[in-house]
Amino acid sequence: MIPWLAGRPDFPPVEQALEDPDGLLAAGGELSPAWLLAAYRRGIFPWYTEDQPILWWSPDPRLVLIPAHLRISRSLRRTLRQQRFEVRFDTAFADVIAACAEPREPGGGTWISTEIRQAYLRLHELGYAHSVESWVDGTLVGGLYGIALGRAFFGESMFSRRNDASKVALAHLAVHLQRLGFAAIDCQMTTAHLLSLGAEEMPRARFCAGLASWTNEGPGPGHWSCEGAAEISRNFS
Repeated sequence: MIPWLAGRPDFPPVEQALEDPDGLLAAGGELSPAWLLAAYRRGIFPWYTEDQPILWWSPDPRLVLIPAHLRISRSLRRTLRQQRFEVRFDTAFADVIAACAEPREPGGGTWISTEIRQAYLRLHELGYAHSVESWVDGTLVGGLYGIALGRAFFGESMFSRRNDASKVALAHLAVHLQRLGFAAIDCQMTTAHLLSLGAEEMPRARFCAGLASWTNEGPGPGHWSCEGAAEISRNFS
């Protein structure tokens, strides 16, 4: 059994999360900025489908990418040097999260519900949620979005409509976060794809101990500048 949350974002200790399914901690609550920010600071995130209540998770181990450890293949480095994509920050957050919400296959579902989209759009308005976007000839073709708290970035989802579009966005994000002194990108759940890009599994206890300091250090909320993205592109040339 997991606790039902109501009233205030008083989450149980993450050590109480279930082993099966891995990381399920609690249900209920709401997706207001106060609840979401309190959750992320504790290493907790929401993940559920539209036919479920809000479910809160904190898996162990946690997949984490240190920005300086991003593994860039030869082909991706060539794409970055050729500057096939124009990369922008925070110019089309609503479009990015809408694209991430599209089913990956015909007839498939998505966990990024209308409720989720509205909640993260509110965080974007407040300067906590950010998008990194890949454009070609004025058309959005890939990108990602996530939450920045202090020196921690919590990646949520990415999409790609052209080869390497989301990887280019991730490469720019990693360089941008290095410049800002970020300590880690939270990738949440382990996948072979993210492992191939340099992400590593970290014990939950170590991850949460890091968050205790990371989320209280570094830059505060605010939208990111596109000028920084253009400067980052020159690093790969």
